Amino acid sequence: MKPRRLYGLVRWYLRELTGEAAYDRYLDRHRLAHPDEPALPRRDFERLRTDRGDQHPGARCC
Repeated sequence: MKPRRLYGLVRWYLRELTGEAAYDRYLDRHRLAHPDEPALPRRDFERLRTDRGDQHPGARCC
Protein backbone atom coordinates (compact mmCIF):
# COMPACT_ATOMS: atom_id res chain seq x y z
CA MET A 1 0.00 0.00 0.00
CA LYS A 2 1.30 3.45 -0.88
CA PRO A 3 2.23 5.73 2.04
CA ARG A 4 -0.17 8.45 0.92
CA ARG A 5 -3.11 6.05 0.83
CA LEU A 6 -2.12 4.59 4.18
CA TYR A 7 -1.95 8.09 5.66
CA GLY A 8 -5.44 8.84 4.30
CA LEU A 9 -6.89 5.67 5.79
CA VAL A 10 -5.29 6.30 9.18
CA ARG A 11 -6.50 9.91 9.14
CA TRP A 12 -10.05 8.83 8.24
CA TYR A 13 -10.06 6.18 10.97
CA LEU A 14 -8.83 8.56 13.65
CA ARG A 15 -11.36 11.25 12.67
CA GLU A 16 -14.18 8.70 12.90
CA LEU A 17 -12.88 7.26 16.16
CA THR A 18 -12.61 10.65 17.87
CA GLY A 19 -15.85 12.07 16.45
CA GLU A 20 -14.03 14.78 14.52
CA ALA A 21 -15.90 13.89 11.32
CA ALA A 22 -19.33 14.41 12.94
CA TYR A 23 -19.28 18.16 12.29
CA ASP A 24 -18.44 17.63 8.62
CA ARG A 25 -21.38 15.22 8.28
CA TYR A 26 -23.62 17.74 10.06
CA LEU A 27 -22.60 20.47 7.61
CA ASP A 28 -23.31 18.23 4.62
CA ARG A 29 -26.77 17.29 5.91
CA HIS A 30 -27.56 20.87 6.91
CA ARG A 31 -26.68 22.22 3.46
CA LEU A 32 -29.04 19.72 1.85
CA ALA A 33 -31.94 20.12 4.29
CA HIS A 34 -31.68 23.86 5.02
CA PRO A 35 -29.71 25.56 2.24
CA ASP A 36 -30.92 29.07 3.16
CA GLU A 37 -30.20 28.85 6.89
CA PRO A 38 -26.78 29.29 8.48
CA ALA A 39 -25.28 26.21 10.11
CA LEU A 40 -24.33 26.09 13.76
CA PRO A 41 -20.78 27.14 14.52
CA ARG A 42 -18.59 24.21 15.49
CA ARG A 43 -18.51 25.26 19.13
CA ASP A 44 -22.33 25.26 19.41
CA PHE A 45 -22.55 21.95 17.54
CA GLU A 46 -20.08 20.32 19.93
CA ARG A 47 -21.92 21.73 22.97
CA LEU A 48 -25.24 20.28 21.74
CA ARG A 49 -23.55 16.98 20.95
CA THR A 50 -22.03 16.80 24.43
CA ASP A 51 -25.32 17.75 26.11
CA ARG A 52 -27.19 15.13 24.08
CA GLY A 53 -24.64 12.51 25.08
CA ASP A 54 -25.01 13.43 28.75
CA GLN A 55 -28.82 13.24 28.58
CA HIS A 56 -28.85 9.93 26.68
CA PRO A 57 -25.74 7.98 27.66
CA GLY A 58 -26.73 4.81 25.77
CA ALA A 59 -23.87 2.31 25.71
CA ARG A 60 -21.22 4.60 27.19
CA CYS A 61 -19.43 3.19 30.17
CA CYS A 62 -19.07 6.45 32.15
